[in-house]
This record gives sequence, structure tokens and C-alpha cells, in this order.
Amino acid sequence: MNKNKILVTQSSLPNFNEYCEEIREIWDTHILTNMGAKHQKLEKELLKFLSVSNITLFTNGHLALEYIIEAMNLSGEIITTPFTFASTTHAIIRNGITPVFCDINSYDFTIDVKKIENLITEKTTAILPVHVYGNLCDVEKIASIAKKYNLKVIYDAAHAFGVEKKGVGVGNFGDASMFSFHATKVFNTIEGGAVVYKDDTLTEKMKAFKNFGIMDNGEIRYAGGNAKMNEFQAAMGLCNLKHLETEILKRKKIVERYKERLKDIEGIRFSKISEEIKSNYAYFPILLDGYKYTRDEIFEKLSKQNIFTRKYFYPLISDFECYRDNYDSRKTPIAKFVADRILTLPLYASLELDIVDRICDIILL
Repeated sequence: MNKNKILVTQSSLPNFNEYCEEIREIWDTHILTNMGAKHQKLEKELLKFLSVSNITLFTNGHLALEYIIEAMNLSGEIITTPFTFASTTHAIIRNGITPVFCDINSYDFTIDVKKIENLITEKTTAILPVHVYGNLCDVEKIASIAKKYNLKVIYDAAHAFGVEKKGVGVGNFGDASMFSFHATKVFNTIEGGAVVYKDDTLTEKMKAFKNFGIMDNGEIRYAGGNAKMNEFQAAMGLCNLKHLETEILKRKKIVERYKERLKDIEGIRFSKISEEIKSNYAYFPILLDGYKYTRDEIFEKLSKQNIFTRKYFYPLISDFECYRDNYDSRKTPIAKFVADRILTLPLYASLELDIVDRICDIILL
């Protein structure tokens, strides 16, 4: 067994001295949080990078999603997908809203737009689709459905920072998009997240919600929480943003190597990325369908060599202990099928190609 662990992901970090230089002035100001200079600078940089009109930073993506749902005064039911991370559904539930699960398609694993309309009722107030592995949902069709039924659209874009479709940044689709800047993401602020939105009138609420409802004049207008991104997080973001394009190019080379080694293998299938999409190469999933080894067997084969993959997303949200009494995963059969067979392989900017080859050798052996 190789003693050196190969994890499914590894956080991208700037040069140590670069980060130290970025945080130096924190020692001068003694301002560690409460929307200090670093926080404000990162907001401006991200507005420019994402080409959006409004952004609010949060201590994590989950709270960003919870608060944008609250700020939009949504209620009743929200249509989403069970093939996602726990946070997506939890954010809906924690707002007192009922998630309605729509199945996914079989080629890029995003929400099946052909099945959305049949799930719309008089209680439906929004659609919350999930961009998966850097693939974007069918944003045009979703926009058409939302307009027809007067619904809001909030995208869970945790996997899609920096992704574009036909040259348009991902944050420009729908009414709002949530990004995660968790340490495992392509762009990280250690922990962190943000929400971008088109409605300028939401800015007051979003700023207040993350700071106990406190307004700029000290008045407390809302029953807010505490979800402020601190200055050390923002400083990490400022450093990492400078190197993002280089990081994505490194990840692209790794994905290309995986595809070169695993393409045209019976029983191994990739998530399809449209030619219209400029990917961020966030993850590299393979679907094991009819291969000589099952997903779980590949998982075990690699783990015995200290190579750690991830069954992601597995299990389906509807199979979670906290939800399975109210939902039946058999009603979303494609999502169930994919969840039982999907495996994300190690992918991070510093992963060496000879390690990629070793992983592929084990899979193919």
C-alpha cells in the first residue's frame, strides 16, 4: 500500500508569503470582521469577475442560500432536485417551505426540464435547480417555464463558479445564484459563500440578514442571523482569485488525462459537457454502468491503495433519514440510478499526471 494518501480533493492555496502580505494590514487596523476593507474589496472584485450587478458575501454558501430564499419571501413549495448536496434541501426546509423533487436527466445529471411543469401547483413559488460538477442546467428552458408560471428561479451554483455559457457568466441566469467558496471548491475563501441577484431592492435585506438585522444607521429592522465573512476569509479569496484561471487550466489537463485513459471503456460513462459551456473542471465523475466492477468495488480497490474517491451525490436527499418518511426515491428513478453508480475521482490543481495514470490503471486492472 502507498503510504501517501491521495484525497478526492485538495484545497488550493496561494503562496504563503502572498497571503501573509495580504493580511498584514489586518494587524494595523485590528479589524477582523464586520465587513472590513478586505470584505469590501473582495465584493468589488467578484462583482467584476462574475459580471453581475449585486452580490452579498457570507460565511458559507448554505446561509447565503437560506437568506436569499427568505429575502424573496418565498413560501409553499419549491421545485428542486434530490441529486445534490444536503444544503440545497435543508435551506428550503429551514425556511418552512416544502421541497418538491424533480428527476434529473441522464446525460449531464442536472434537473430534467421536461418534468418540471408537471410538478407545478398553485403552491409553487420557485424553482431551485442545481448546476452539477460544473455543468449548467438548461437555463433557457427554465427561464421560459418560470416566466410562464410567474415563478422565481434561484440556482444552486456551488459547483459552477467561473463557468460561462456562450460567454455569459453563470451568475446572470435566473433571479439569483448561490456560490460556495468552501475549501474544497475551485475558488475558496477557506469557508465562505455568496449570492448574486438581479433585484437591487434585495441588497438591504441581504446585508442586514447576515448581521443580526442591523442596518447601517444601527436600527434593527429584521430578525437576522450572523453570517458575516471575516477578513481572513476575504483575504484568502483575494489571493485565490488572482490565480483562478491558472488553477482551472491545471484542472483541465487532469480531466483530459482521465478522459484519454478511460474513454471508450464499456461500462464507464462521463458526464456530458456542452460545447457551449466554458467549464471550471470542478469535479471528475464517472458513472459505472455495466462495467466489470461496480462503483462500490472501484471505491474499495482505490481506497486499499490509499486513494480516496467520493460517492457524490450519494445517497439521494430523498433517502436521507430525515426525509425518507416523506419522500420516495423511486419517484426520481434516473437520480436514483445515477446516485447508486456515480463516483468522483481525485481532482485538484496540484494532482500529478502520473498519479492520474495510477488511478486509471487500478480502475482498468
